[in-house]
Amino acid sequence: MRTSFVSMLALGAAVVSAAPAPTSVSELVERSSSTCTFTSAASAIASKKACSTIVLDNIEVPAGVTLDLTKLESGTKVIFKGETTFGYKEWTGPLISISGSKIEVSGQSGHVINGGGASWWDSEGTNGGKTKPKFFYAHSLDDSSITGLNVKNTPVQAFSVQSDNLVLDQITIDNSDGDTEGGHNTDAFDVGSSTYITISNANVKNQDDCLAINSGENIVFTGGYCSGGHGLSIGSVGLRSDNTVKNVTISDSTVTNSANGVRVKTVYKATGAVSGVTFSNIKLSEISSYGIVIEQDYENGSPTGTPTTGVPITDLTVEKVTGTVKSSATDVYILCGSGSCSDWTWSGNSVTGGKTSSKCENVPSGASC
Repeated sequence: MRTSFVSMLALGAAVVSAAPAPTSVSELVERSSSTCTFTSAASAIASKKACSTIVLDNIEVPAGVTLDLTKLESGTKVIFKGETTFGYKEWTGPLISISGSKIEVSGQSGHVINGGGASWWDSEGTNGGKTKPKFFYAHSLDDSSITGLNVKNTPVQAFSVQSDNLVLDQITIDNSDGDTEGGHNTDAFDVGSSTYITISNANVKNQDDCLAINSGENIVFTGGYCSGGHGLSIGSVGLRSDNTVKNVTISDSTVTNSANGVRVKTVYKATGAVSGVTFSNIKLSEISSYGIVIEQDYENGSPTGTPTTGVPITDLTVEKVTGTVKSSATDVYILCGSGSCSDWTWSGNSVTGGKTSSKCENVPSGASC
């Protein structure tokens, strides 16, 4: 049986960063049930496997370094405390990467993880200008949870999710400074090649997709608040190694002051499939481009106006999507290839205030444009 630090815990959390790093197997085994409070990124990275609970106390991560908490021991808890900051360097990142099984990531009251995005922002995002690091890789973070994190000013995309059985709950991402300081491509949650993902009660202010599901199955987004970005998106789907999106529910959420409300976009001349997607009870306001937009014509990140049929959109439900768009916007836009959109359910939707599109094509039976 592993020896615990009961006597030390009785006096408070064990501060491993103040002691020399473990130098032997016996020390590693002994510390595997300890609470370790780290005040430097280097000590956290070096001794991460020695701790059952990792407290990151006002960590300053050096420029060009990932806060690498990958391959943690099963059952490890990671707690952010105080302000976590990152040095400036042009590189791709990520700033944080955590992986393992049955991992619990959370933040203490009053904490903030400050990405320092203004140092990189130049209104070009990942399309040019400075090379900018992605923020948080939740890759191979399986049977795990990320709860209650307060994130501010990510350089570009925030959470990249490629995991199985992961819950992300009560996460705040505040990139609102980027509205005037050049934030771009600051997606909140990008999900790919994942199964059984739940994102609940997110509070997002950004300049790109609040949610973008590129591939995966059995994914839920619920109780979200999205402001300033591009809305709630499926896709773009296509041109990846995995181009299947299946069994997704996006519900009970608000999208305001954004380019789009709800969106499905597939890639021009790509192959794949989108099926079993439900948008339900989505409240819209101050939408500047499209309230509901579904199109099969994306190429290099932009619509071509010519849909293709290689990524069919089937068994789609859009219900109770309600609210207003700006007068210059379009209420609903549907652009499908011939026969590649089918078996849709469309009910209780009311998007008003904008224009009626004259360019919709191949709208499935039951839907309206």
